[in-house]
Amino acid sequence: MPTIRLTRRVALAAGAASLFTPALARAATQDIPMAEQQAIVAQAARSNISSFREILWQDHFDDLNRVTLIADTRSKALHYWSVGGTDYRIYPTSVPMSDELTKRGYTEIVRKKVGPSWTPTASMIARDPTLHAMPPGPDNPLGTHAMYLSWPAYIIHGTHDTRKIGRRSSSGCIGTFNAKIAELYELCPIGTQVKII
Repeated sequence: MPTIRLTRRVALAAGAASLFTPALARAATQDIPMAEQQAIVAQAARSNISSFREILWQDHFDDLNRVTLIADTRSKALHYWSVGGTDYRIYPTSVPMSDELTKRGYTEIVRKKVGPSWTPTASMIARDPTLHAMPPGPDNPLGTHAMYLSWPAYIIHGTHDTRKIGRRSSSGCIGTFNAKIAELYELCPIGTQVKII
């Protein structure tokens, strides 16, 4: 049985042959019209894990008899539907830093405030003892507008720190750009039905 010694010449010949293999495969289809050839399509790659996904209100609520919000913590988006569903909007958000801080389920907007003040919770202070209450203003973590949910200390609010949007960066709240929360604030009355998923 003859043995083939691996030399630089053999390696170069093998490399050259491997370069021509795809061309030879294509040449075999040269006489087939393009419309009849099998398409070569790369599989879709999802490189942005915070891409919005479609949410259907029907999967979560029986009807749209009042303004409806669904905060999707997976895709970091807040979905808005008007009464009757004639107006649908999506807003990018920040979401809680961890699953332990994420409260999921049904709630509603019970209070609204333009220029909210902020007081850290006991658990926030335990994580960072330097935190202290803040009046309205550019350093306030709640931004320019806040919509308080029926769960204590859970808020849909704006933020001055736009780097947080699209990230797991909050202590439990849903945040969005100040311009977007101002828009939502006008669209969402007290009693707006909310679900966090």
